[in-house]
Amino acid sequence: MFRTAAVLLALLLAAPACTSHDQPTSRASPSPAATLSMPSFDATKVTEVVEYLAGRIGPRETTSAAYRKAAAFVESRLRSFGYTVRRQTFRVPPGLSNFAPVQEGQTFNVIAEPRGFDPTARHLVVGAHLDTVPQAPGAVDNAAGIGIVLELARLASLEAPRTPVVFVAFGGEEARVPNGGLHGSRAFVAALNARARRAIAGAVVIDRLGTGDRVPVCTASKSSVAFARSFLDAARRAGISAFSCTNGTSDHVPFDGAGIPAVRLGPDNFPQYHTPQDLPSVFVASQAERAGRLLWDGLSAQS
Repeated sequence: MFRTAAVLLALLLAAPACTSHDQPTSRASPSPAATLSMPSFDATKVTEVVEYLAGRIGPRETTSAAYRKAAAFVESRLRSFGYTVRRQTFRVPPGLSNFAPVQEGQTFNVIAEPRGFDPTARHLVVGAHLDTVPQAPGAVDNAAGIGIVLELARLASLEAPRTPVVFVAFGGEEARVPNGGLHGSRAFVAALNARARRAIAGAVVIDRLGTGDRVPVCTASKSSVAFARSFLDAARRAGISAFSCTNGTSDHVPFDGAGIPAVRLGPDNFPQYHTPQDLPSVFVASQAERAGRLLWDGLSAQS
C-alpha cells in the first residue's frame, strides 16, 4: 500500500504544471506550410535584367554578337529555374532598321518549357522580344519586357500555374523596312502544327512597357478581347490601374492572326524610344511591378 502511494505521489510530482485555464504553457510548432510565404513578383529582379541588357550589353540587333550574348544570359536564367530551354532558328531579311542598314542573317528565339511539357496539352505562351534597333540600348524597348518574362518564369517555377506556361524571348521583332518585323513570333507560330496551335489557350506579349503609371492591355482584333478582359479583371482585383486598347504592331499579332487569343502589355510612350537614350535610367520599376502583379494574377486564374 505504501509502495502504491509512493508511486502515485511520484507521478503527480513529475506531471507538467498547468495554468489556471488548464492550457499547456508551451505552444505547438507551426506547420511547415504556415512558415512558407507565397511567391510574389519582385521588380528589383527586373531592374537587374534591364541594367545588364541595356546598361552592360547595349544595342542587340538580332543577328549581332551582342544579341547572342544577351540570349545566352536569358537561357542561363531560365535553365537555373528548371526549364527545358531550346533555340528556334530562322532567317531575317535585309533592310533598314530605324533607318540603319541591316543585313540578311540567321537568328533565333529562346524557348523555355516546363519539365515534362506536352505541346498538345492546353497551355499559355508568355514572351517579349530580346532584340533592339541598332542605335538603342533598349532599356524599355525591350529589356524591361524580358525582365518581366524572367521574373514570371521564376514565380511559375516555384508555384506552377494551373495552366502550364511556355516562356519565349523572341528575336527579329524590330522592323527591317521594307520587309517588316515580328520575324521571331511569325516563325514560332508557323512551326506549330494544327494540334499544338489549338492547345495554346492564349499568348501574352510584353513590349515597350516601363515608363508609365497605367498598364495598357492591348489586342489586335476583337477575337482576343475576352482573353484581354481576364487580365483587366486581374488588374481590378489587385487595385492596379490598367486600360484596354487596340494595337497591331508587336509579337502578339501573329498569334491573333492564327486564331490564338493574344494580348500585348504596352506600349508606353516615351521620347527616348528607338534612340541611344533608351537607357536604364529611363526605366520605371513601379510600372514593371504593376504589369508583373497583373500578369501573375491573370495567369494564375487561367484554367
